[in-house]
Amino acid sequence: MTEWIVEQGTFLLQTLIVVALVGVAIILVKRAKEPGEQTLTLKITELNDQRRYRRRRLELAAAAPSARKKMIKAFRRDDKSHKKGANDSRSCEGPQRVWVLDFHGDIKASATEHFSEEISALIDVADQHDEVVVRLESAGGLVHAYGLAAAQLDRLREAGLKTTVCIDKVAASGGYLMACTADHVKSAPFAVIGSIGVVAQIPNIHRLLKRHDIDVELLTAGKYKRTLTMLGENTQEGREKFIDDLENTHRLFKEYVGERRPTMDIETLATGEIWYGKEAMQKQLVDSVQTSEAYLTQLMTTSRVLKVTLEAPQTMTRKLGLAVEAGVERAVLKAVEGLEAARWQKR
Repeated sequence: MTEWIVEQGTFLLQTLIVVALVGVAIILVKRAKEPGEQTLTLKITELNDQRRYRRRRLELAAAAPSARKKMIKAFRRDDKSHKKGANDSRSCEGPQRVWVLDFHGDIKASATEHFSEEISALIDVADQHDEVVVRLESAGGLVHAYGLAAAQLDRLREAGLKTTVCIDKVAASGGYLMACTADHVKSAPFAVIGSIGVVAQIPNIHRLLKRHDIDVELLTAGKYKRTLTMLGENTQEGREKFIDDLENTHRLFKEYVGERRPTMDIETLATGEIWYGKEAMQKQLVDSVQTSEAYLTQLMTTSRVLKVTLEAPQTMTRKLGLAVEAGVERAVLKAVEGLEAARWQKR
């Protein structure tokens, strides 16, 4: 009996510790993501220099020890000539500068605020010789959130800047709403493209509440202020109105895409289906099949390629919060991978 009490007490203590750690993690992550009064730092990385540095590291590692000193001297001479020719970059073919932005979208398009500020900064300095490349990854989300994110990309078009969107993994639904604003859309061979549709799902527990004699009062002013509800009894009229609202949103989605990609057969493609890169190009959802890395490497032969990001100050709280978030994410992904692998294991 004593052992059982000790075991139960130990289990309870471990549970409380885990709950406390999760609570602390949530607080840290929340504080890490809150901008507060923090000033964002503009970080610019010249990808040409980054690539040149890596290539030289590999060349030195592969060379014989006796040849490395001579190689280093040659690298220094090359750096001097490179700096001398940098001032005459307009004479080369292609755009003078290529500005690279990243957008990783969640269901709320949370990155939009920083993304809009990055675009504002570029519009202030970029000119008609420049190109903006956006590496986009998003499976979509809330209509209003992705509508705002797409409007930010439209600002580049309105400013007269050539814009290319590169999709390496996925640009579906709201993600594709953003992608279609570009002058040119590139996709990796197996990137997921499309999903031009609208979906809504609302649980309803009215019958469960009714079974336990629980009433829910829903009071509205306006016939269609609330069409469907989670707790009350839904009516056929409410369902029909809700579907009408979805159809209207879908119509606006189709119009938006159709205006920006007039060569598409929007009525045929706006079914909510998805296609992979090569299929999407055949259906004119994208313009070419190429990874972002391959495209940027190609541009580096004629242009300066500059990656632009706005970053929050790396305070200790933020670092710890992001580390905890990354750890939790890895644990969840590992669990999902384990469940997926279990499907293929022989029993």
